[in-house]
Amino acid sequence: MRKLHLILLLIIILIIVGCSNNHTPSNLKKVGLLLEDTIDDKGWNFKGYQGILKIHSDLDVDVYFNEEINTISKVRATVNEYDEKDVNLIFGHGRIFSDYFNEISAEYPHIHFVSFNGEVSGDNVTSLHFNSHAMGFFAGMVAAKMTESNKVGIIAAHAWQPEVEGFVKGAEFQNPMIDVKINYVKDWGDVDTALHYLEKMNEDGIDVYYPAGDGFHIPVIEEVKKNGHFAIGFVGDQSDLGESTVLTSTVQHVDNLYQVVADRFNRGELESGNLYYDFEDGVITLGEFSSIVPEEFQTKIQRAIENYINTGKLPKEE
Repeated sequence: MRKLHLILLLIIILIIVGCSNNHTPSNLKKVGLLLEDTIDDKGWNFKGYQGILKIHSDLDVDVYFNEEINTISKVRATVNEYDEKDVNLIFGHGRIFSDYFNEISAEYPHIHFVSFNGEVSGDNVTSLHFNSHAMGFFAGMVAAKMTESNKVGIIAAHAWQPEVEGFVKGAEFQNPMIDVKINYVKDWGDVDTALHYLEKMNEDGIDVYYPAGDGFHIPVIEEVKKNGHFAIGFVGDQSDLGESTVLTSTVQHVDNLYQVVADRFNRGELESGNLYYDFEDGVITLGEFSSIVPEEFQTKIQRAIENYINTGKLPKEE
């Protein structure tokens, strides 16, 4: 009987050891977030804030964030603070942080740096890219379908934004006779310049707008609503600004992407370099459609998106 007890005890110990060797790795300690502007923009920066709150809720780790970190000296000072707090995953919520992180990452090999939309290098640096050409394409289809003047307009922040070219291609696919006007604000938050371009476009007879800038998109949509015209929302679902005004929105689910990245880092699976995400990853969708968009056309768009997810091909490429 004593021998049997010893055998059973040995089996139990082996089971416990085996389980302990197969546990899910936990590399994540604490998370920091650097924002170029403030979280009250109802757009890009607020979504970053939502993302880090989601990490705190889902992964039960301490998180920190700092606003208006927009120079290399501010980045260095804040990263030093985070390092002292034992933060080992830092998000820089914007393109500017790619260059900053490239410069300082080697000084903090124990911290992984994550930015957006820039080119990065280094073993502990990752840049996340929304592959936004397709979302622009589908938005362009909607705009071209709903215009009455055959004139649609894009007020974008920068020429490098993939959704701009996508919007043009989608509009031309839907309506080969469409006239697409583009103005670049050259800044994410210059509301005055964006509204100036809107006024000029309005004078040119444009009746559907795509304000592709997260700092000025809300004021532009509100002005479009006053003019009785239509808009495509940007970054978030702006249907709450006016169902008859906002035809749909191109939504980037930044909070979901934050969780995906934090999970991968926690498991030791986060790659360095430039990573790309699209509709098939569940981080880009179209928002709610306005009731004035014909239901059969809504169905057409949804089927085109499903086909794109399954094949990687836009309608023009079929």
